[in-house]
Amino acid sequence: MRHALFLSAITLALPIGPQMAAQETAAIPVKQFEVPWGRQDRPRDPSVHPDGSVFFVGQEGNYVARLDPRTGEFKRFTIAEGAYPHTCAVDARGIVWYAGNRNGTIGRLDPRTGEVTSFPTPEGISDPHTMVFDKQGNIWFTAQTSGAVGHFDVTAKTFKIVMTDERSRPYGIELDSKGNPWFNLFGTNKIGTIDPKTMALKTFEVGTERTRDRRIAIASDDRVYYTDYTRGFLGRLDPKTGKFEEFALPGGGNSLPYGMTIDDQDRVWVAEANPQRPNRLVGFDHKTNKIISVTEVPGEINTIRHMVFDKKSRMIWFGADAGFISRADVSALKVAM
Repeated sequence: MRHALFLSAITLALPIGPQMAAQETAAIPVKQFEVPWGRQDRPRDPSVHPDGSVFFVGQEGNYVARLDPRTGEFKRFTIAEGAYPHTCAVDARGIVWYAGNRNGTIGRLDPRTGEVTSFPTPEGISDPHTMVFDKQGNIWFTAQTSGAVGHFDVTAKTFKIVMTDERSRPYGIELDSKGNPWFNLFGTNKIGTIDPKTMALKTFEVGTERTRDRRIAIASDDRVYYTDYTRGFLGRLDPKTGKFEEFALPGGGNSLPYGMTIDDQDRVWVAEANPQRPNRLVGFDHKTNKIISVTEVPGEINTIRHMVFDKKSRMIWFGADAGFISRADVSALKVAM
């Protein structure tokens, strides 16, 4: 039985009526940049550089690349052989870090010189997955098949590792306003967090036993949003009470919600990733609990796995298995009251 801390009434989005239908017709502009090295390299997981350029990885192509959105030009960087990077993240100094998903490393690329440095993860941590910076510029990361969440001090070059349940599969990760990491435990229906001072692990149950939360986003009030990949819901966890709510997505139980992010107005953006139809970006208003936007993203087999919001440009950036790096402009979208 689940502890009472994790139980709550489930709130579902109401069936779509005239007002909801009007809101759902709102779409946002999407611009796609075709990656010159092809879709087979699986370009993915962009991160915005301080100069406005966008870095991303080609997981199967084993590269890091730069896109200049102003010109559409691409530049490819050679990285450590066998890294097969899963995620990249650009720090405040413009240094690019990537997760060596197959060679068990955290990689560092200086794009000014092309110099690459690899830092092997501790023994048993073979697959760094998704990364995020803390306020000190250090890296928190998940390791899915290793069942671990790690912290890498970029100055001291040292790791701290927290092991989770062997079937938990740590996946997406984000930090709250206090610097605490929150992450999906994709092999379960749990969300985890770690106290950075004690490295103590705490978990919260969400949804049902069928729930598999895959990506995560955190609002300004530190409530935690997640995508329920198996059941087609957007979920919200209140860490203060342990209670969760769920909201039905327009695509229903087969929508396969995957990548997600949150913008500067606390609007949550989710990618419905069902491969049998074009992916759709779905906007959810944090204040009204309503769907405010649905936008179809062109491209076949176009799974959107990870998205980031750039506060400076107010753009959402994402990669797709269809071979594009894309941006969605949410700046002009107005919420109907």
